[in-house]
Amino acid sequence: MKKLNKKSIDKPVRPIKVLQFGTGNFLRGFADWMIEIMNEKTDFNGSVKIVLNQSQKVPEAFLSQDCLYHVIIQGFENGQLINKKKLITSIEGIVNPFESFDSFLRLAESPELKFIISNTTESGIIFDPSDLPDTGTIPRTFPGRLTAFLLRKYEHNNGNASNKLYIIPCELIEKNGEVLKSAILAYSELWKLPLGFNAWLKSSVVFCNSLVDRIVPGFPKEKISEIQKELDYEDNLIVMAEPFHLWVIEGKQELKDIFPAELAGLNVKFVQDIQPYRTRKVRILNGAHTAMVPLGYLKGFRTVKDCIEDKEFFNTIHTIIYKEIIPTLDLPETELTQFAEDVLDRFKNPFIRHELASIALHSVSKFKVRVLPSLLVYVEKFGALPTLLVESLSALLVFYRGEWQGKTLPVNDDQEIISFFREAWKDDDLVSFVQKVLANEKLWGKNLNHVEGLSDKVVLNIQSIFNAHNFPKA
Repeated sequence: MKKLNKKSIDKPVRPIKVLQFGTGNFLRGFADWMIEIMNEKTDFNGSVKIVLNQSQKVPEAFLSQDCLYHVIIQGFENGQLINKKKLITSIEGIVNPFESFDSFLRLAESPELKFIISNTTESGIIFDPSDLPDTGTIPRTFPGRLTAFLLRKYEHNNGNASNKLYIIPCELIEKNGEVLKSAILAYSELWKLPLGFNAWLKSSVVFCNSLVDRIVPGFPKEKISEIQKELDYEDNLIVMAEPFHLWVIEGKQELKDIFPAELAGLNVKFVQDIQPYRTRKVRILNGAHTAMVPLGYLKGFRTVKDCIEDKEFFNTIHTIIYKEIIPTLDLPETELTQFAEDVLDRFKNPFIRHELASIALHSVSKFKVRVLPSLLVYVEKFGALPTLLVESLSALLVFYRGEWQGKTLPVNDDQEIISFFREAWKDDDLVSFVQKVLANEKLWGKNLNHVEGLSDKVVLNIQSIFNAHNFPKA
């Protein structure tokens, strides 16, 4: 078996056109895979420079493999099971701003840089008013670091309006481009940046709202030996992904011309309004994913496949989608049901082992964005609580207890949220605990105790969960 690096692969040298925040599986199995195909099929001719999002060393595999890796596409495509392999050569390298902030900022001086993409999860695009630009200190937030990067570009160009830059965030928040722009403008005001900087942002930087859709389970740890043998390469950066992919970007013809994804045969749509696509996808696909995690994990399931193959639990997910989510959406029913059928087929993909623990990352913020809107609209529209969505919320609270049947649960969230639940679960009064959690507007964006009957139902659900397993509450 051969080592995968520039000694064994003739890696093309291309200008860095894309700056990417994050080394995660999703962008590598989605955007970077697309860029590879655009390089093959069009005159795009661009590479990607990755920026680390967290204070850590560059993962060893990226260094030893010269950022080369394979994407394995497996699943149903046009009714046929496929198994395709694609070598990704488009990542030029990785910069660690936490070790060398100036090396990161110098990338802004390149006239060839055209695009910035990011995926920092729903909790990544935030404005922190305490994030001040102390000399020699790297901003703590992604928008803060991006503001510093754009300031360097502005200064290097002397405020020149040429060399337009397109920023396409992939985070699953509504109007992600606009939210990111607002955060950067907030930092501009906080840091008292030159007045010309804001004018330059308006003329030279285009923030695009976008929507991404692809299930990317990531590294196939259970089948890695078999896959590496097939590849005949020792690849420790393999990314598994389903065939389905959709990237909807609010952008004009000028963006379509310089980002030729459609020309490469990719399912990328440049539209005036992504909202219909976003609502459908976030509520049905992501909503079902997020809702199933606490329910499934507490029942002993560990993957999406486990959940779907269990007939009773499949019926639960089917009911959540068709009876509690779809009725809350103001889109043509035939379109919604077709999309739902596609989603369930994607969940059934026999090749994908999508770990519930992986989906559980930042579950609270995901629930707020992906599931809670369906719950609230259902209550408003029908004057009743959606039974299964409320059960999912109840199970989520139990999940954040951090322990179940003597085993640690994979709670992976901001320390502030983990600490809040740890303290809240010390309350011996379940009613008091539930009311305290539902009242936390930082978690949910509003006081959920104001939703009639919700806190009482959550208390009953949690009691049922513990009673079913002969558990005391604490």
